[in-house]
Amino acid sequence: MGAEGVPIKRIVRVTGLSRGLVRRVLRGEREDVFRLRQSSLTPWFPQLEQYWQDGCRNGAELWRRLRADGFQGSLRVVGEWATRQRRAEAAIPQGTGKCPPSRKIARMMTSGRHHLSKADSIFVAQVEHALPQLVQDRRLLDAFTSMVRNGEEEGLADWLNQAKASGLAAFSRGLSADLDAVTAALREPWSNGQTEGQINRLKVLKRQMYGAAGIDLLLARLQHSA
Repeated sequence: MGAEGVPIKRIVRVTGLSRGLVRRVLRGEREDVFRLRQSSLTPWFPQLEQYWQDGCRNGAELWRRLRADGFQGSLRVVGEWATRQRRAEAAIPQGTGKCPPSRKIARMMTSGRHHLSKADSIFVAQVEHALPQLVQDRRLLDAFTSMVRNGEEEGLADWLNQAKASGLAAFSRGLSADLDAVTAALREPWSNGQTEGQINRLKVLKRQMYGAAGIDLLLARLQHSA
């Protein structure tokens, strides 16, 4: 991509990698391949979860049903998924316990499973089992994140229609109210990231000196930092 003249910002948006890593790859310091990793099961999660909710808990039978639907993956990946589901349900503690704050639950639901501890992964599985709608909401959120990172303007209208009937309805209404700006943000390569970064830097300097200096010394510190 870099050899074709694609800007670093665009590569970062498409791959989801950090700007520093992209620079090192383009300089030849790393040999990473720019690609988005995705499990072969990812597009089939809705069918899998539906079969699971309907009572089908056997990995081989789940695989046969997916094969009938067009799945080309192996029995092994489906069996591993079913095993993880059974272990998660079996490990769910019985009885009452303190529920984590809503913000923490939202963070766990939107984080990759490989970033969670075993206990948090079990808790997320419990929440998803009890509230299947949250699984759909998380899937919509992931789709929106991917759309923003990759600048996929053409998928916005369909996403908004799906989000209207989900837990993201209020968020989708806010996007619809400012649709021209949202569409431009997906279409254009520009952002106000540089501006926001400078504002954040100045605020950090200001807070570091709060109560310890007058306006003259604060101004000198800001100018020196700039």
